[in-house]
Amino acid sequence: MQKKELTKRYVLFIISLFFAALGVAITKKGELGVSPISSVANVLSLRFPSLSLGNWLILWNCVLIIGQIVILRRKFQWIQLLQVPLSFLFGWFTDLGMWLISWFTVDAYPMRLLMVVIGTIVLGFGVSLAVIANVIMNSGEAFVKALSDTIHVEFGNVKIGFDISCVILAVILSLLFFNFTIQGTREGTIIAACCTGLVVKFFSRRLKAPLDAALTGCSNEEEPIS
Repeated sequence: MQKKELTKRYVLFIISLFFAALGVAITKKGELGVSPISSVANVLSLRFPSLSLGNWLILWNCVLIIGQIVILRRKFQWIQLLQVPLSFLFGWFTDLGMWLISWFTVDAYPMRLLMVVIGTIVLGFGVSLAVIANVIMNSGEAFVKALSDTIHVEFGNVKIGFDISCVILAVILSLLFFNFTIQGTREGTIIAACCTGLVVKFFSRRLKAPLDAALTGCSNEEEPIS
């Protein structure tokens, strides 16, 4: 892969982080729960508001990176440490997204539900860009892949188990922190869990060909130079 193409792919990946983080922020605004992978950080941000949701996401992603190192040991590729600065970017983008929509007031339940739907669409759009960029995985996906490769179980099955585990952990933390009530994990989390993958497939099918052409510098009629 040429340096110019690689640079384009990393730029696209950074753009994908912004949209994914904005999706989390929009979903958070609905106050009906966030995506499963962000649910633990969301509960922690409610209990310890001195740190923003973005900061808690940074810490959570770093925990997942450490988990990859523990699981893979010598097989861990040190290039994957790029996940650390990218996790910081994701956290900062999340807080930026929350600031950008802070002016918007959401009270009625239908509007809150609409925010979850919009946030899920924006999140899925961001994830689809990351898939097309194809340079590095985010810490959550990379953790799942590390576990999948180690225990020799299909990635998709491990991803389902990982998402469920994140939600269970978020619920447990909520029960402990908020007098046995569930906070920060609601129907929005279920909607995000069920629909994000569908949104990713929708955008990926439509964006992959034109973006690949832009990344490689080849038109549809041209063959990429190997």
